[in-house]
Amino acid sequence: MGFKWYRAGLPKLSVTTLAGILLLTGCSADRYFMVPKTDMNELQGSIKSQRATLVTMEENSAVRHEQAIAQTRSSTQTILDAIASQVEKPECPPVRAQTQCPATDNSKGRADRLKGKVIVGEVENFYLAGPGLIYKARIDSGAETSSIDARNITRFERDGNNWVRFDVPVPGADKFVTLEKEISRRVRVIQASADEAERRVVVELQFFIGDHQQVAEFTLADRTNLTYEVLIGRNILRDVMLIDVGKEYATELPESIRNSKGNES
Repeated sequence: MGFKWYRAGLPKLSVTTLAGILLLTGCSADRYFMVPKTDMNELQGSIKSQRATLVTMEENSAVRHEQAIAQTRSSTQTILDAIASQVEKPECPPVRAQTQCPATDNSKGRADRLKGKVIVGEVENFYLAGPGLIYKARIDSGAETSSIDARNITRFERDGNNWVRFDVPVPGADKFVTLEKEISRRVRVIQASADEAERRVVVELQFFIGDHQQVAEFTLADRTNLTYEVLIGRNILRDVMLIDVGKEYATELPESIRNSKGNES
């Protein structure tokens, strides 16, 4: 019987085959082992069979892999189709038509504002409610208390309270309107042209500047020699108005007041 030498590890044999060979030959697992020639055909046939089995397994695995991928794609597409049928496609909102700014209603007067404060110029039209007179008012941030032109100032008592009677001039006419107001307080005013302080009474008056209406304190003083019948000081400007020193008549009184010419007597 002839033998052929093989190096261990070179043939691709299964563990079972190798164990069988070792048992048949009676050889220990050494570096070399002998295989009878009569068994070579059987051994080679076993190797070919195993190789064919491996190839078949690889082909089957590739087919199953492709089938799994195709099934996953189909499931994903089914889910996407279901979502698309339930969710509406987004649409751009319609373009809003540009509208023109409404015309200013002058019947209500006008007074521009910045952060809630009325913007006034150095000179403004001033409407005194009650007698309904329109004066030209000087806006002066250097004056603490506002002032109005008053003549024939007479103090008197009414119901235990201090009152004052005074005349205010009618603009453009040589006549006066008499008013009576309760005295709010008295102030000391020092003028540059006088050596001593002058005591003046203070009353509350209601007025309009533009569409802004307010009640504030005014001192009563003879302003015959002054350009403006009314002076607007810090007690009104504070937290209410802002002065634009480059403008005059930045506000406009309501149309109903302008039409009356402010000379109701």
